[in-house]
Amino acid sequence: MTGSKGGTLDSPTLITPEVLRAWQLPGPGGSKYSRGQVLVVGGAAATPGAVMLAGTAALRMGAGRLALAVDAAVAPHVAVAIPESGVSGLEDEELMSQEADGADAVLVGPGLDDADVAGELLERLARFVDDNTPVVVDAYAATVLPDVSAQCRTALAGRLLATPNTGELARLVGADDLADDEIAPAADSVREAYDATVAAVGWVVAANGVWRSTTGDTGLGTSGSGDVLAGAITGLLARGAGNAQAMAWGVHSHAAAGDALAARLGRVGYLASELVDELPLVLGSLRGD
Repeated sequence: MTGSKGGTLDSPTLITPEVLRAWQLPGPGGSKYSRGQVLVVGGAAATPGAVMLAGTAALRMGAGRLALAVDAAVAPHVAVAIPESGVSGLEDEELMSQEADGADAVLVGPGLDDADVAGELLERLARFVDDNTPVVVDAYAATVLPDVSAQCRTALAGRLLATPNTGELARLVGADDLADDEIAPAADSVREAYDATVAAVGWVVAANGVWRSTTGDTGLGTSGSGDVLAGAITGLLARGAGNAQAMAWGVHSHAAAGDALAARLGRVGYLASELVDELPLVLGSLRGD
């Protein structure tokens, strides 16, 4: 697989179709297991849709098998709504440990609404997940990174990926707010502090370089859009993409899906669930499969 050389904060590599075509994804395997197993952990009782969006996005990016862990009160409903997935309750530690142990990529955070619960789940998963399995943290699971134990941070170092929005990124660096020109330096601070790869507001900041999206528009700022992005990245990781590669492909695919919807429906008003359905078309246009 040909790699893409990342730039610097001052001169990032622009994520274009040409760059991605030269940085091809691993080819899809012939079975659901060879294409990778994804575990998405989140979904409080009031917000299970976030996990559903993220998990479906992972499948749309080519992952082969999906497991979801949500609040036990809504687990049966989620299982019916997403028949392609196996679903367990967040409280079922034994089943979650089994799914985590077999996962090729794990996403924690979509739909969680309690920081303490997010921290406990992250601590638990750091013990369950294989040492080489990438772990993506989003939403509450990203913002609790400063509060988890040193043992948890050490266990996740080097295979941690964070997808914070602007507000979550500000919290991670102890700021009230971030101006546009502060996004990339803040993402780099998080990268260094947690030995992580960070995608934030179109930037991808990794140990081996910096990339920036060249597409996307205001319509991406819609409820559930971030869950789709986090799920897309996790699906690519499960397929075997490297951390920075999964981030770059995921950021571009998410933004390009928004562009396609904007061309048909207008700059704003399309739904996050519609982004999910566009993802395979974007991959096909890039010949990623």
